[in-house]
This record gives sequence, C-alpha cells and structure tokens, in this order.
Amino acid sequence: MSEDKPPSRTFFQRLFNKFAQKTLKPRAQLMQALEEAEDNLVIDPYSRSVIEGAMQVESLKVRDVMVPRSKMIMIDSEASTSELLRVMVSSYHSRFPIYNQEQDSISGIVLAKDLLSHFSQSDNDEFNYREYLRDALSVPESKPLGGLLREFQQNKSHMAIVVDEYGEIAGLVTLEDVIEQIVGEIEDEHDQEEDNIIDYGDGRYLLQANTPLIEFNEFFETSIKNEEYDTVAGMVISGFTYLPEQMSEITLHGFQFKVLKTDSRRIHLLEVQPVTHAIETSLE
Repeated sequence: MSEDKPPSRTFFQRLFNKFAQKTLKPRAQLMQALEEAEDNLVIDPYSRSVIEGAMQVESLKVRDVMVPRSKMIMIDSEASTSELLRVMVSSYHSRFPIYNQEQDSISGIVLAKDLLSHFSQSDNDEFNYREYLRDALSVPESKPLGGLLREFQQNKSHMAIVVDEYGEIAGLVTLEDVIEQIVGEIEDEHDQEEDNIIDYGDGRYLLQANTPLIEFNEFFETSIKNEEYDTVAGMVISGFTYLPEQMSEITLHGFQFKVLKTDSRRIHLLEVQPVTHAIETSLE
C-alpha cells in the first residue's frame, strides 16, 4: 500500500495554510487554491462557490443587500387585529416590524407564530401585539455583513432594522439575506419573483446581474444595444474584457457599475449609479 498522503488532505492543508498565514496573501492565490482543489475533485463546484461567497461577505455592507424602506412590509402600530391578519396572510412573511407613524420609528417585531399561538390558546378574537412585541435589532447601513452575521448569532435574531447616518429607517435586513450571499438564493413555495432592479431612493440601484438588457433600457429609459450580449452582466464583462473581482468598478454608457457579488464563473449582483450622481456622491 502506498504511504503517500491522500490528495484531499494535501489540498485542504494547503488551502488552510493560505488562510492561516499571518501575512495576508493576495486574494488571487486563495482563488487559485480553490480552482486547483476543484480541478483535482477535492471539492465540487458548489462547495467552491460557497467558500467564495464566505470570502466575499466581509467586503459587503448591510446597505448592499438590505430591503429598502420603500419595499418594507410594516404593520401600523394602530392597526386592528383584522388589518394585522390581512398583512400577515398576504405577505407570507414570518416577522413584521411594527411602525409608529407619529415617531417614524419601529416599536419592535411581531412574529406570525405568536398570532397563531394566541388564537390556538385563547377564545379572545382580539390580538394585542404589545404582549408579544420583541425588541428590534438596529444596525447602521455601513455595518459589514460578516459583523451582522455574528450579531445575529449572538442576539439570536433573524431580522434587523437598518438606519442611515441620521438614525432614520433606511430598510431592513434578515438572516436569510446574509446567508444567501454565501450559499445562493434560498426559495420556498411562497417566494414571489423579486424585482431585478431595486431603487434605494438615493441614486443607487441594486441590480441582479442577469437582468436582460431590454429590461435595463426600459427602466432607465436608455437604448443600449449590442449583438454580443443580452444581459447587463454580459455588458459589464465585455467592458472589463474579463470576469471582474468583487468591488471592481467600471463606467459604461453613462452608468457606474460596482460588482457586489461574483464567483469564478459569473457575476451575480451589481450596484448601479448614473454617472452624474456618482460624481456628486464622491464630492460630498
């Protein structure tokens, strides 16, 4: 029997050593180690994409993946039981921020399972959400996703309210939003098709990279055409002439594109700003 060590141990040890070294090696070397491990069948393509996703999480901020305020589903603090039920049933969500209009703030979080528990154990037709109100975790837009994931674990939370630099509600982010940046989309039977382009309302847009160019043109009222590509990802890669790394930026057709999420095969997520707004932001 050969006394050589199994190849898997060799490749995993090499990968570990690259992460463990005190002097940080270039990102390219880590990516090369992953490519070598996949080529030698030590890890499969999915495992490689998960490792790459975990590496990229620390570079992303909460503002890059949050649900903007305009898309939030909130329940008014003065809502009746019937109104509360209607919102819960129509949205299929499990956690709901309670919104105080007078103070423009979130009073807390109510879980759908608390409402079900109430009606299963009580004959009272009225649900007083205040009895079940849970504290809402609040985080700044600039918080790194890696730090948010650790905070979710420490606080046993699944949702956080995102606030801007003035302490005002900017959006919300969930544990699932963070996990999806590592393992990819997690869908269930109630998930509805999400918008390919999300307007944050501050001149920034979150864009699914596989958005058809036709849809991009319709949304931004542009007329970009090219026979070599039919998606925004194709246009961006063509502009770089190679597959760009995370946080790479390029200006094309009057827009500044920033790569938020990518892997060894394709771009997944982009941030888009009209060039005029991007210039104004950099000067502030």
